[in-house]
Amino acid sequence: MARENRIVLKNYGKIDPESIDDYISAGGYKAAGKALKWQPVEIIDEIVKSKLRGRGGAGFSTGLKKRFTHEAMHESGKKYLVCNADEGEPGTFKDRIIMENDPHRLIEGMIIAGYAIGAERAYIYIRGEYYKSVEMLQKAIDDARARGFLGSNIFGSSFLFDMEIRLGAGSYLCGEELTLIESLEGKRGYPRIKPPFPAEKGLDGLPTLVNNVETLSTIPTIVEKGAKWYTRLGTENSPGTKIFTISGDVNNPGFYEIELGVTLRELIYEFGGGMKKGKKLQSVLIGGAAGTFVDETVLDTPMGFDSLKEKGAVLGSGAVMVLGDDKSLPEVTKSILEFFKHESCGKCVPCRVGTTQLVNMINEYITNGKKKDDLLNQMVAEADFMAKTSLCPLGQSPILPLRSLQRYFADTF
Repeated sequence: MARENRIVLKNYGKIDPESIDDYISAGGYKAAGKALKWQPVEIIDEIVKSKLRGRGGAGFSTGLKKRFTHEAMHESGKKYLVCNADEGEPGTFKDRIIMENDPHRLIEGMIIAGYAIGAERAYIYIRGEYYKSVEMLQKAIDDARARGFLGSNIFGSSFLFDMEIRLGAGSYLCGEELTLIESLEGKRGYPRIKPPFPAEKGLDGLPTLVNNVETLSTIPTIVEKGAKWYTRLGTENSPGTKIFTISGDVNNPGFYEIELGVTLRELIYEFGGGMKKGKKLQSVLIGGAAGTFVDETVLDTPMGFDSLKEKGAVLGSGAVMVLGDDKSLPEVTKSILEFFKHESCGKCVPCRVGTTQLVNMINEYITNGKKKDDLLNQMVAEADFMAKTSLCPLGQSPILPLRSLQRYFADTF
């Protein structure tokens, strides 16, 4: 039987999140003090060895991302660290849990990351609707600064590092790192063309590291216990733990931090408490709107970045949305496609026109009963064209749920 293994959430329910003294008593800020006695490259090497992959959804190597930013040079000598706390993916609420229940852990992770890349300034970009998260983080930042953990000569070193909060206006698109940076600069949230990537040219044209809340909050434990210890958790290619947010037709919806490699069956029937009375499992949407639908044949597949990819699925942000047999897949699909249409910034034609076309096609099926095989094939073809020609991940996202529907639910859609 799988069990929770709380690392990022180890202090959840055990300390007063508003008390810096409680956090320090629980071992807080020791990892930051330890890290600042190392050379920055030593920290980066340890994170590379840990095989930590980004917990925001993309799953890129966190250590390599830091190395790229550390090695990037600018004539000003300045660099930035940005924490992506936008969390706009439907069904995802893991970052909010961290920020509201252990905000100092995020701050500590940012101190270590900032030192590793050579940044003196950091920003936490957080969605404006997260009122409590903003309040908790601001108090934590103020308290950390008052204790000398932020500012000049922190932990008795020569390192200067400080941070501030910046609010987003609720744009799903601003969860993408370059669009987020545009918003941070006070511009409209339009995507930039890659390359250059943020490590080369990010905020204000300077090398910038953008990491997710959960990713940054994992770093103190890696520094404290070492990469060798961390890689014993999870699987070979997806080590460590992941916070899964389970919602939908289960008895115990909520959040659970579990080692990667746990199966979907365990998530639903052990942690989620099984299906609600009278309902049978129809499908599971993994990763939110920009995720994939799977059926019961995937229940025993280990939850990991690569193992799910082999099944045509994605881990994404760790959202697990369970749908009973009373749910209409066309209606659920319609909601997802309408969400993408609403959130499209309209900058590039493939996404602006394509999202509208997809909504029109699903409406035609629901209203007029258009032949399902033709519908799915046409929608997948449209989404595939969007994925190949759109500027940012929003236009590249509809192909994920639609292709998974074609793979697993072509006969029942």
